[in-house]
This record gives sequence, structure tokens and C-alpha cells, in this order.
Amino acid sequence: MSDKPGGSSGATILVVDDTPESLRFLTATLERAGMTVLIAVDGFAALDLLDHVTPDLVLMDGAMPGLDGFETTQRIKADGRFRGLPVIFMTGLTETEHVVRGLEAGAVDYVHKPIVVDELLARVSVHLANARISQGSQLALDTAGRPSFAVDEGGTISWMTPLVATTIERLFPGWTARDLRLPEPLASTIRRMQGPDVPPGAQSSIQIGDSLVECSFLRDASGREWLFRLTEKREGDAERILAERHGLTSREAEVLVWISRGKQNREISEILEISPRTVNKHLEQIFEKMGVENRASATAIAVATLAQ
Repeated sequence: MSDKPGGSSGATILVVDDTPESLRFLTATLERAGMTVLIAVDGFAALDLLDHVTPDLVLMDGAMPGLDGFETTQRIKADGRFRGLPVIFMTGLTETEHVVRGLEAGAVDYVHKPIVVDELLARVSVHLANARISQGSQLALDTAGRPSFAVDEGGTISWMTPLVATTIERLFPGWTARDLRLPEPLASTIRRMQGPDVPPGAQSSIQIGDSLVECSFLRDASGREWLFRLTEKREGDAERILAERHGLTSREAEVLVWISRGKQNREISEILEISPRTVNKHLEQIFEKMGVENRASATAIAVATLAQ
């Protein structure tokens, strides 16, 4: 098993072609390069297969009876699950209009038939590497606590990190990651934040059940793509985070949350319905567990913890 540049070895490739000779040739070529090959003999079979498995890349024949490669690619790209799935056209149609049509349908590249093996493998490797970099970048955003997504001028989703997709699916039953549009009222919130006078860093929140969903505008990429961060805040999240991070009891965490919000002891005692003396006792325990000597230090640490 060979390892091609870009880490193509081990990748799963879907080949869509109605010609048995082409399928045999491509299967043998890709398997020799260490890839797993799935085959579909027409566009309908390809769409059916994609309902069950997501390959790393698709090689799509342009001219097929029934549902041709252009329409098949358009349908694939209309499904939000496959926004980042690279499609390479294979075409014997040499006119420029056919190449343009394939790229407009959503393909990232094309190769002419008869296929040159080295050229095909080089293009496959490059696009596999690019797709993995994109996926890795999105996962890194989630890992760093910055779940993000982007939309175009019309509100169509360009991409979203996995955490954003799962959060929206949970908050809006019936919406799935295959949709190209955000659910209302999230979509209307984003539209308002796409205005020309909205500065980077602007935020807007909507209440969905017991969750407060906060959208933060990050930047506008030359009027083509608007980038946002999505944050879900649920009642009790702050207390849970502080308790876990600093070894506090649930009541101590509640006291610390209100301290971090600038409340004085008497105000905290009224909010939590405990005596000021009890608040003081909790503070003593908080200081000891956090290794600080005063209220200001505990507040600074709590704010930093919640900001992460």
C-alpha cells in the first residue's frame, strides 16, 4: 500500500460513472494508491449511497444518462452535510462551457478523459489535503471554545463547525445540518447583523427555551462572507463551571458568580435567601480553595474562568 502526497492513502473515494471500463480502471488505480473505492453507476445511485456514507472525495463523470454529473453535483451541494465534500469532474467534453458548468455546479476541479493516472492522483491528493485542513480548522475552533459559522449575503450557510451544527439541531427540532438556511429566529438575527454599520464584535442574543443563544459578529470578508461565533448559555452553566474548575460546592459557586457580577454580600444574601454571615463563611471557604486572600483576586479569577 503506497502513501501519496497529501495523505491520500486510506481515503474513501466515491466514483460515479456509467461506463464499466472506467469504473474498473479507476477502482484499480485508486486502490493501488491505498484508497478505498465506492462506486455508483449513475447520479441516483450516488445520492442514495450518500444517505448512508460520506466519502472523503467524489470523482464525478459529467456525461451520464438520466441524472447527469452536473445535476448530481448540484444536488449534492444543495445538501448542507456535503458543503465541504470535494467533487472532481471527469469529462470527455472539452468545450470550455462544460468545464465552467461543472465548476458552477460545485466541483472543485476537473480532469479530462482519457485520464492520465499521475495527474488524477495528484489532483485527488491536493483536494483531500485541502479538505482535511478545512475540517481540522473547524474542529480547532470548537476545541478552542469558538464555535463558528459563516453565511453569504443572502443568508445561505457557507460552513459551520460541528459544534454549531449539533447545537442548532438540538435547539431547533426539525432543523438538520443538511439545510442550507438557518432556522428562524436565528436567521433574522443574523440578517440584522449583516448591516453595513454593524461593527466587528457586535453581539445579539435570543432566548430559546432555557438557553440564551448569543451571536457575535466577527468579520465581513469583502461582502462575500459574514463570519459569526455562536455561544449557548444555559441557566446554571456559570455555577457548574466554577464549581468544577475550582473545587467549590454548588452554594460556594453561586456566591462566587454573584461576586463576579459585582454584588455585595448583603445583596447576595437577599438573592440566595441566606444570611450575610453565611455569605461570609462561604467566602472564607472560596478564598481558601482558590488560594487567594481577598475578594478582588477571587473575582478576577472567576471572570477569567468564565471568559474561557
